[in-house]
Amino acid sequence: MKTMTIDKIARVIKNHKRLMAELDVKITNKGKEVTIEGTAENEFIATQVLDALNFGFPYIEAISMRKENKQLEYISVKEHSNQSNLERVRGRVIGKGGKALKTLSNLTDSAMEIKDNTVAIIANPENMQRAATAVIAIIKGAKHGAVYKELEHNFPKPEFDLGLRDAPLKTMEDYEAALKNADDSE
Repeated sequence: MKTMTIDKIARVIKNHKRLMAELDVKITNKGKEVTIEGTAENEFIATQVLDALNFGFPYIEAISMRKENKQLEYISVKEHSNQSNLERVRGRVIGKGGKALKTLSNLTDSAMEIKDNTVAIIANPENMQRAATAVIAIIKGAKHGAVYKELEHNFPKPEFDLGLRDAPLKTMEDYEAALKNADDSE
């Protein structure tokens, strides 16, 4: 059983039944204090989802951590910036009209939100490192174009399995059976 405090409790109450069904946990609240009951793994995932909802992510992005095995990571602007004017640094991360944050999200196939001096990222484990590195580079003062170019250049190529390759042979018996079938067909 885990207990946590949620500032945006209305978002949890609104999605209460869906959260309990999809996360396979029991969620109860007293004011802003939320209690989660379930298996240890489900409690951990539910805590992450509720943290994401509390941070400001839409419900679909938050629940994708359960459905698509995504992770939540926080990056502190203060830790990576030596400037005293953090408002300017946050402005660089967000960009004009939110364009920089949206472009970073698209190039890293992730969801990003910024609140106070913290950037939160929801992404697959493969894309998390790329997303975090890009955000940190922007915070440290790298040019947006250089960061975008690097992300585009190192974009992972999707692998498609068209079913043309045979399954790998794991045992000697599999290998012998494949040889026998090849001899029979000749």
